[in-house]
Amino acid sequence: MRAVGKLALLSCGMLLWASQPAHAQTYQDRELVQAQILANANAVVPGKPFTVGLLLRMALGWHTYWKFPGDAGIPTEVKWQLPAGWKIGELRWPIPLKLKEPGDIEIYGYHDEVLLTQEITPPLRIAGRSVKLSAEASWLVCEKICIPGGAALQLNLPVAESNAPANTELFARFDRLLPQTLPAANSARWTRAGPNLQLTLTGSNLATGPTIDFFPLPDSKVVAGHPVVESRERGKIVFRVPIETNDAKISSLDGVIVYGGAPDRHAWFISARAREGNSVAPTAPETSAAEILRFLFLGLIGGLILNLMPCVLPVISLKIFGFVQQAGQSRRRILRSGLAFTAGIFAWFIGLAILLIVLKSAGHQITWAFQFTNPYFVLAMSAVVLVFALNLFGVFEIALPQRANSRLLGWSTREGDAGSFFQGVFATILATPCTAPYLGTALGFAFTQSNLLLLLMFVAIAAGMSAPYLLLCAEPRWLRFLPKPGPWMAHVKQLMGFFLFATLIFLLSVLGAERGLEAVVWTSCFLLALSVACWIKGTWITPLAAPRSRVIALVAILLLLGVSTFYFVGAKFGASRVSVSEASNSNGWQSFSPARLESELDQGHAVFIDFTAAWCITCKFNETTVLESDAVRAAFHQRGVVKLRADWTNADPEITKMLKQFGRPGVPLYVLYPAGRTAEPIVFPELLTKSVVLDKLESAAPHVAAQ
Repeated sequence: MRAVGKLALLSCGMLLWASQPAHAQTYQDRELVQAQILANANAVVPGKPFTVGLLLRMALGWHTYWKFPGDAGIPTEVKWQLPAGWKIGELRWPIPLKLKEPGDIEIYGYHDEVLLTQEITPPLRIAGRSVKLSAEASWLVCEKICIPGGAALQLNLPVAESNAPANTELFARFDRLLPQTLPAANSARWTRAGPNLQLTLTGSNLATGPTIDFFPLPDSKVVAGHPVVESRERGKIVFRVPIETNDAKISSLDGVIVYGGAPDRHAWFISARAREGNSVAPTAPETSAAEILRFLFLGLIGGLILNLMPCVLPVISLKIFGFVQQAGQSRRRILRSGLAFTAGIFAWFIGLAILLIVLKSAGHQITWAFQFTNPYFVLAMSAVVLVFALNLFGVFEIALPQRANSRLLGWSTREGDAGSFFQGVFATILATPCTAPYLGTALGFAFTQSNLLLLLMFVAIAAGMSAPYLLLCAEPRWLRFLPKPGPWMAHVKQLMGFFLFATLIFLLSVLGAERGLEAVVWTSCFLLALSVACWIKGTWITPLAAPRSRVIALVAILLLLGVSTFYFVGAKFGASRVSVSEASNSNGWQSFSPARLESELDQGHAVFIDFTAAWCITCKFNETTVLESDAVRAAFHQRGVVKLRADWTNADPEITKMLKQFGRPGVPLYVLYPAGRTAEPIVFPELLTKSVVLDKLESAAPHVAAQ
């Protein structure tokens, strides 16, 4: 898609009263956009829904954009900050205008003014006599140039037992422009012919006179071209919509049929699932049994290889250490320990699969390793790793009564079934950042399939990862190949503690990328307090300690952990944020944005995008050994390739869309866009080599930059 230059820092204004417009955006002493939040009622009645609208008034000749902007532009966004218990509906978009710009660019947007509405449902009980509802709006306004704008808006309304309509004419005027359901007298049918989709619309009320058009609403996997009327006769119209997509199974689009001319225009919503006018439930892409088995086998092999990854080795070493200790014991005990460890692996993978299925069913964009994009999850994992390491160093031992054997810390160190189970869970959690080279293709396939296949893929990965331990515990005679128990085991145990400290450093570096240096400092303070708590536990809460000493030590631990969690984690860590910097722009790399990509392609540049994350070990390996090597850097420079880095550390939604478009569940992903849009983007393998990068650069970007 072609784009005009458009992304800068949003300017913001503050609206103090709902009836006052926000003078949010000026350019050369001219006000381009006035923004205002309005309601269709003069008061809020508890439990009774009402409608609010973002009213944008544009200067003469300037326009904002529809939810699908077309060849260029950015849709308007509204983000509400509502009190607890309030609910907000989807943004409703009136029929836009189709505007043509130089260079065969078509966009969909609004001139003069537009009202974007949403339904708000207040709770049954509202404290106070009035409410203040806040929202942040952002938009792109264009004429010959495009300028981002934004405003912080407020709506103040009294709370009453009844209300009366307000702003009636304005809301009624824009309500008439909202797309409606396709009338029963009409039917719509989608077909695909090569790079084009065809929409056949039939109905007795389709006269030959009024203007009729189709406005597409493609998802992130599809680039839609300019719809044209292929044929038109009484009662039947055929639209042709050119598309670009990597998914050969896509055969339809959402969209809007716009019927009639101004001022008497109306629109019908067309579903991508329209079949002869009937909406049917979405179905998963059809996949052959052989293809399914192939991807499940890839998942099995990928799970097996995970045991060798640096993220997993510290915990796996603990399990091997346990097998050494169990050598010569009863076969039944060894089998139970191995099965418990395996159960932990399966429990995590199946639980994660179920969570992803729930999110997928709720309409969320699901991705692999999403837990590592949550800084609080990384902080919690840092604490668990530290506790493991301190226990291996002998700072404390846990000897809980049997009834408390299910507690987390007890599970992490006991030699029984509970300890083995938790070690299996812990190993799979730490395996997540290492999955990309071996599981990226298999997981990308699974995320596009049915819920059952998604679950089966995670089961296959769990089976592959647990296979070595199942074999060892099922055939204890193989344990004779392991070293005999002896004093050396104490030294190995401590060595594993150092490996866990290395894992802790890695997790802290992830936190630094997600929340900045300040977050690492406050996390370290919390971990220091946690270490002191473990030391108190190991020193004074022992089987031989006096009851009074145990109680005092327990109170000190709880007080220390409570205060440190509240202050270091809740207050300080929660307030930390990454400051905007140019660190990611070193060595010729520039920050990725969809607008930046379009701008570079419009200028005829070849573009290479590195989709990466701070917690992705494979990404760091590829960057250090390949992308930052002298040969590859020189090749990028000589061929005039623009290098963009898409940092997915915090799960940026724009980057998530791009990953989905290329069928990837997560990072790493490397894409080369040839200069001049002359060919399809080239997708690189997850594990890079210098020869692969140099060969593809030679074929796709042969132009040598002027020296």
